[in-house]
Amino acid sequence: MADWNGKTRGGVSGYAIFVFLVSFLPLKAVYWVLHFVVLYFFFFSPEAFKSIFGFFYTRKKFGRLKSLRYVWRNYHMLGQSLIDKISLYSGCGHKFTFDFDGEEYLQEIARGGKGGFLVSAHVGNWDVAGGMFDRIDSKIHIVMLDAEHRRIKDYLAGVLKNQKFNIIPIKDDFSHLVKIKEALQNNELICIHGDRFVPGAKTVRKMFLGDEASFPAGPFILPVKFNVPVTFVFAMKERSDHYHFFASKPVLFNLPLTAQERKNRSGLLLDQYISELEMMLDKYPEQWFNYYDFWS
Repeated sequence: MADWNGKTRGGVSGYAIFVFLVSFLPLKAVYWVLHFVVLYFFFFSPEAFKSIFGFFYTRKKFGRLKSLRYVWRNYHMLGQSLIDKISLYSGCGHKFTFDFDGEEYLQEIARGGKGGFLVSAHVGNWDVAGGMFDRIDSKIHIVMLDAEHRRIKDYLAGVLKNQKFNIIPIKDDFSHLVKIKEALQNNELICIHGDRFVPGAKTVRKMFLGDEASFPAGPFILPVKFNVPVTFVFAMKERSDHYHFFASKPVLFNLPLTAQERKNRSGLLLDQYISELEMMLDKYPEQWFNYYDFWS
């Protein structure tokens, strides 16, 4: 990965401003304020602009003017995703509605007694999917890189009091694997993103939107290693107060006997994941939130 280091851009003051606005204004009014933030990043964030413009122009084959329009829409959607997260989990009272495609698959995994993996991506807004976790009879753990700015994490931990899930940070000492194993033994669900990694992590090169890109191997090795079902999940925004949740039919391989069999099955999972991710981006291209040269 060329440019991403696992850290979210922005300071505590920026987050605090939107927490304040969400507490006192309707969502649409807060979204309007976003235009000033988008204007700044549109002109003064050249690396992010280059990567996201290239995504629309080179990968999605949009014309130049259409690509520029989609860059603006993309920045605005990213801001909305943060605002929606703050609104949902800070107790501000704003309501969202959801459509659910594949909720029965999560229920099926929860009833299976083995736990399972939910593999998502940095598209849409996975955080708001936590609003539906009360509907699933299982505890949810989200595996995250622990490279976020600590001050931002600490601030949001004090603001977002109604989150329905637990965080498992990825550690250099691999202690996160112990926590994942314990959660699965308790028939709990593990959510992990399959589209980012940090330098030094094991990766696999696959065709994605017309060219080879690197994907982390871990999210596709672990379900095979632990012999538990895996589904691919996405929460995509369709209107200002409405999201559409998607989950694919669970995949479960019988425990392989050899290292080569495990590798083959992991590769099949990654192929299926890429297919699902491409379908989401065909329908919601403006909700791709990876701001670096993904195909480097």
